[in-house]
Amino acid sequence: MLIENTLFGIEDKVAIALDMLRTFEPPEGYYVAYSGGKDSTVILDLVRRSGVKYDAHYNRTTVDPPELVRFIRAQQDVIENHPEMSMWDLIIKKRQPPTRRARYCCEVLKEGGGAGRIIITGVRADESVKRSKRRQIETCYRDSTRSYLHIIFHWSTEEVWEYIHSRKISYCSLYDEGFERLGCICCPLGGPKKQLIEAERYPKYKALYIKAFQRMLDKKIADGLSVGAWTSGEDVWEWWTTGKEKEPDCEGQVYMFDD
Repeated sequence: MLIENTLFGIEDKVAIALDMLRTFEPPEGYYVAYSGGKDSTVILDLVRRSGVKYDAHYNRTTVDPPELVRFIRAQQDVIENHPEMSMWDLIIKKRQPPTRRARYCCEVLKEGGGAGRIIITGVRADESVKRSKRRQIETCYRDSTRSYLHIIFHWSTEEVWEYIHSRKISYCSLYDEGFERLGCICCPLGGPKKQLIEAERYPKYKALYIKAFQRMLDKKIADGLSVGAWTSGEDVWEWWTTGKEKEPDCEGQVYMFDD
């Protein structure tokens, strides 16, 4: 519950979040990292309610679900930023598909912006073990000019939905269709089952992935690199959706931060 009786008295998580926003408000205002998901929906509403100065940004990845893009564009105070390179061109440049261990796409397509700013995010501790080890206020390890304020860090998923429903806030329709988390179409982080479900729902995106994988193989061959057992873009797609983590000749495995 958002309001609880504790050993130290009544804890009102909404009041705490609003107080944090007002306490740490910088002269230039906050940079709000907005993705259109349930957590982002909550932080944007809290920022709006707090009365602080802010500018909200959505970094389009080029593989976002159409339903999500439409929902985000309905938020009139959100700025849509476009990447310098699409997912398809990025796959070719990296010469490997994004994987659970090498999510280079997140850094390039999702995590830009906010240099020299305090960034408001929807990161929550109960999303994963890795996130639970983070701090509510922290500095970006890649760019020390950026700092993060995770105003709903200690909220549970149930509390996020409690806030949304109690405030009657609109949210992306995909949640009502069974989606628990929103993100890039066929993201390997969701697992093979979710990848295949999304591929069936968005067949044009599956075709674009296969085309990009074929161009990736052509690029590797042109660069004199091995493609292992892969013979076509379809082969890469089949491998990518089986749940395997690493192809023998895969190179440059790098862990990237994930919203």
